Amino acid sequence: MGVYEELVARGLIAQVTDEKEIRELVNNGKATFYIGFDPTADSLHVGHFMALTLMKRLQAAGNKPIALVGGGTGMIGDPSGRTDMRSMMTIEQIDHNCECFKKQMSRFIEFGEGKAMMVNNADWLRNLNFLDFMREIGPCFSVNDMLRARCYVNRMEQGLTFLEFSYMLMQGYDFYRLYKDYGCNMEFGGDDQWSNMLAGTELIRKKEGKDAYALTITLLTNKEGKKMGKTASGAVWLDPEKTSPYEFYQYWRNVDDADVIKCLKLLTFIPIEEIEEMAKWEGAELNKAKEKLAYSLTELVHGEEEAKKADSAAKAIFVGGGDSENMPKYTLKAEDFRDGSIDICGVLAVSGLAKSRSEARQNVQQGGVQVAGSKVTDIKTSYTAEDFKDGVVVQRGKKNFVKIFS
Repeated sequence: MGVYEELVARGLIAQVTDEKEIRELVNNGKATFYIGFDPTADSLHVGHFMALTLMKRLQAAGNKPIALVGGGTGMIGDPSGRTDMRSMMTIEQIDHNCECFKKQMSRFIEFGEGKAMMVNNADWLRNLNFLDFMREIGPCFSVNDMLRARCYVNRMEQGLTFLEFSYMLMQGYDFYRLYKDYGCNMEFGGDDQWSNMLAGTELIRKKEGKDAYALTITLLTNKEGKKMGKTASGAVWLDPEKTSPYEFYQYWRNVDDADVIKCLKLLTFIPIEEIEEMAKWEGAELNKAKEKLAYSLTELVHGEEEAKKADSAAKAIFVGGGDSENMPKYTLKAEDFRDGSIDICGVLAVSGLAKSRSEARQNVQQGGVQVAGSKVTDIKTSYTAEDFKDGVVVQRGKKNFVKIFS
């Protein structure tokens, strides 16, 4: 099975511009391809995960990845999939985020001479002369075609600024520059990027008279069609300071039964034949598949040692009692206490076990909260710093734990 055929078997491919040519390039290690990452935060998250593993698969097959960070496009913000405009970031924030990305990407792809490259589109976008750009690139784009693009149609009723409308021209120009400067012949991206990616292939064809190719990958969604990678406390980050290895492990360990096989195919490097065997498992056996998923992905992102710790801690906790050393921790601050005490709703809210006090109140009243193994049902239950001096495990529901210290 060639690498392209494996991508198909795993369900990774959504749309392609020319399957025959793309298969030929990818299977023979002749693709110089890029994937864009806009630096909207100082860490990559689960939403980027499939793109990173795809780059790893293709590099292993001899293809050359270009990780394009959007130091330029990040100043505008991609409207795809958005119902409102992104918050504007300073140039300092954008540049800092770009630096953080390379460190994380290095866990997946190998950078260096003749290997993967990291390129920043700030190099050509920030110093563009507007009139020169519009004269050179503007005639290549049809406004009528742009307005039919899915990324814009979804925003027309709420309102679409010209700033965001120009994003397609920027992304198309990125592909053109990468083609000219680095011989990039292919762009990969999420399926919500299809219109923007076609803009790049068309621009290259019109300006150079050459073919370049685009391939979109399946979006990582759950059985309800919603994007995966969110928890009650926010995004699941690849930075261990934002999402601990234990929390990362637990996220994947807790995926729905209906999603586990799909996640194994899309995200892991477990052989497809082994995953097909797991697809026959039912009931409690699926928990073993979830453990394989959680361990494999935690090892990819955080390394073998952290994966073992997370796996050991999770198993010990769910078997009963056990080692809580590697679970998430929170140390109460002076400002968390009022008149020397903190109620149970406050404990849940400040530790991230609940998004708000109102959600915490509901959790307690429904009987889903335990402190040191004992159920707490009274929302007025309060604690002092002394109660947490040695660390106490607080649990919400069956799967969410934090060890609280003072």
